[in-house]
Amino acid sequence: MSDEPADPLLRLEPSDRARLGEALRILLDRGSILGADGPHSDLYHWAYANRPWLEEMCALFDLQLFWEHEQRLAQAVPRSGSFLLRLRLDATLVLLTLWHEFDSAVRDRGETPPIFLTAEQLNDSLRTKFEPLRKAMPSQTRLLEILRLAQRKNLVRFTADAAQTRIEILPTIRRVIPFQDIADWTRHAERFLTGENAGAAAEEPDDEDAQD
Repeated sequence: MSDEPADPLLRLEPSDRARLGEALRILLDRGSILGADGPHSDLYHWAYANRPWLEEMCALFDLQLFWEHEQRLAQAVPRSGSFLLRLRLDATLVLLTLWHEFDSAVRDRGETPPIFLTAEQLNDSLRTKFEPLRKAMPSQTRLLEILRLAQRKNLVRFTADAAQTRIEILPTIRRVIPFQDIADWTRHAERFLTGENAGAAAEEPDDEDAQD
């Protein structure tokens, strides 16, 4: 009888084992692998060619892996609460607004990603949607902190300079904030406007970035 392990995962070549580990670390840390451009293009194509391996490993962490090959995107979504983001109220409002801007651009105006807006447009949208919570609106410095967190989690890309902050909203935001439609978003947003979640959110002192 052969002593060789039956599971193909246990017989990986060293190069494949290194690639699998790298892909898994990025998914756990950033939530997705963006392969359309940038440093992870080769890794994405390796991962896509070896989907069963990566899907099996993600399942061990109770993560569901979604593939959007046309956009060269692999995204790991938690199926339990272990990897959920815990955000302060202002960060929650910013992400809700980014989701709304992305969904409106795609569904209402028929735009295709990438979806862009400026920091000024984001602030205007925040004030319009959550005017009763104006005291919770982030300062310019705090907004950059929230955008950096969102960028590290592969939800946005942005560049900040003295003239203008330009934000690209990534398609990954649709699964991190999985509303079915604008009506679903509105029902959720109204819970903040009526104070149902504001108190609990305000008690959280830090933005915990456990979610991929």
